[in-house]
Amino acid sequence: MSQNPRVHRVADILRTEITDILRRRMKDPRLGFLTVTDVAVTRDLRQATVYVSALTEEELAGTLELLEGAKGFLRSELGKRVHLRHVPELLFREDRSAERGRRMEDLLRDLRDAGDLPDEESDPA
Repeated sequence: MSQNPRVHRVADILRTEITDILRRRMKDPRLGFLTVTDVAVTRDLRQATVYVSALTEEELAGTLELLEGAKGFLRSELGKRVHLRHVPELLFREDRSAERGRRMEDLLRDLRDAGDLPDEESDPA
């Protein structure tokens, strides 16, 4: 399903602004190294799912709790920066795509080492 261009633009703007707010405005020392990897916005722009990743599982769990508690502050800051009729409700989810990517690389390396998969360097094309 193709996404509405406005929804896509709003998601990009929200990702940029949330990242900036987390880096510049949130002064909580419990907020560790955090990356906002993506934002998905519903078609009616009422809800935004913010995907975040951190260096460790423990840090990610603590960060998600912290972000849940800071929803009001984040929405207030977004309201000052993003001119929408309604500031979307924020939902925070962990992004495990990097972890899945590492797992796929490990599986491919194991297959290559076992001889079931040709080396990348010996590409016949």
